[in-house]
Amino acid sequence: MSPLSACVIARDEESLLPRCLDSLAFADEVVVVVDSRSRDGTEKIALERADLVEVRPYESYVAQNRHCTGLARNEWVLALDADEEVSPALAAEIRRRIAAPGRVAGFEVDRVTFHLGRWIRHGDFHPDWRLRVFRRADARWGGDEPHGHVEVKGPVERLTGELRHYSYRDLADQVERIQRYSDAAADVLHRSGRRARWHDLVLRPPARFLRAYLLKRGFLDGVPGFAIAAATAFHVFLKYAKLWELDRAKRRA
Repeated sequence: MSPLSACVIARDEESLLPRCLDSLAFADEVVVVVDSRSRDGTEKIALERADLVEVRPYESYVAQNRHCTGLARNEWVLALDADEEVSPALAAEIRRRIAAPGRVAGFEVDRVTFHLGRWIRHGDFHPDWRLRVFRRADARWGGDEPHGHVEVKGPVERLTGELRHYSYRDLADQVERIQRYSDAAADVLHRSGRRARWHDLVLRPPARFLRAYLLKRGFLDGVPGFAIAAATAFHVFLKYAKLWELDRAKRRA
């Protein structure tokens, strides 16, 4: 069987990291890179359960993952965040597919998120295809903050097993992250030369809500589906409002 390295990045994840690492028992090697800003027991848990652990100053999501993947020793890599868990069906499928991959350079997995007391299977949260299993030699990390992604040279196929995602503790946690993510997104747009227009503030947020709640059937997830669609629209509003603020500050300067 082709050997597999599981690569995990983590910061302040002592409550979720054990579940993540337990789900990786099928891997031949587990590598964890801990953000040096961690203040809880993340490093201790990683040292107890992983094969290789490194504490590293945080540069960016992309840089952290790139470094973690670079520590892997095997041909195939499974990249995870600490708040994710490989289902047993997905673990078995990964093993089976990388044993005879042919020309395939990577596999996408469908990530399903648990939020507000239920698995979210509609709206902007699902399906959520992520390229997470790949040949190390054919892959590179790219993309903008706060979200990066893997790019591979070669064919990509999809797996049927689910990657479970325990992203938010509650609505307050989601709103706090929206604040951080909208800061980063506005900064990326600003540095690229993009300016905020009136229609970005007035039309884009309700359009995103309608897409998530109606077109992508978020209403089938009940009240959580409505809350997620509203929060997503709020994120869009904040992103462009903060871009407008950056533009205004630049003109004044």
